Amino acid sequence: MSNMKGKTLVITGATKGIGQAIAERFASEGINVAFTYNSNTETAQKLASEWESKYGIKARAYRLNILEPDEFKPLFEAIDADFDRVDFFVSNAMIYGRSVVGGYGKFMRLKPKGLNNIYTATVNAFVVGTQEAAKRMEKVGGGAVVTMSSTGNLIYIENYAGHGTNKAAVEAMARYAAVELGEMNIRVNAVSGGPIDTDALKAFTNYEEVKAETIKRSALNRMGNPNDIAGAVYFLCTEEASWITGQTIIVDGGTTFR
Repeated sequence: MSNMKGKTLVITGATKGIGQAIAERFASEGINVAFTYNSNTETAQKLASEWESKYGIKARAYRLNILEPDEFKPLFEAIDADFDRVDFFVSNAMIYGRSVVGGYGKFMRLKPKGLNNIYTATVNAFVVGTQEAAKRMEKVGGGAVVTMSSTGNLIYIENYAGHGTNKAAVEAMARYAAVELGEMNIRVNAVSGGPIDTDALKAFTNYEEVKAETIKRSALNRMGNPNDIAGAVYFLCTEEASWITGQTIIVDGGTTFR
């Protein structure tokens, strides 16, 4: 897959967990990485330096608040100053903690503000990020977009209604984007992960219960890890996946069919 070397990935939220694993997988294949972070500048700069040193690529970090969609345009303008092309965009960043209050919980306790925040971070961020990326991909003959989803839109997960319904929404939006961006030779897909052992999952109040149930349901008898997702995302951006678009690839260890 040497034809991937020298291309550029833009990914939101890559300083830990799934995002970090995805960014490093692309970097290991000789792909330059432009990634965003929310608050920890020191960690972001450290990762960029490590990836440049280890893999001989260019890596740059940019601060982004995905609850502010207007920040995407200046973000990509800053990326333009550092990179000469954009080939891949992965919409990965998510929110948890105080910003999802009212969006994470039982149905009767859901509140518009929390739900709207999740929509903004999930669907709006995918839309505006993909729009900016597509303008640049068109100039280089095409590219690939991947949005992160979750099997929580297929099966019931306690307290996950806000996230689950918005993951269903972003999968639908990805299919629309796939149809309309196909004429630019841009493919758009989603990767839907089962519960992955990350800090975001640990933030769930019922983390231990979710972990135990995931292992019980999995045909492989284990939790998923970030590298499981990173491999699927990378594959969807390669030429081997050149006729795959508008699809959702489920990576769940078999947890949704048992």
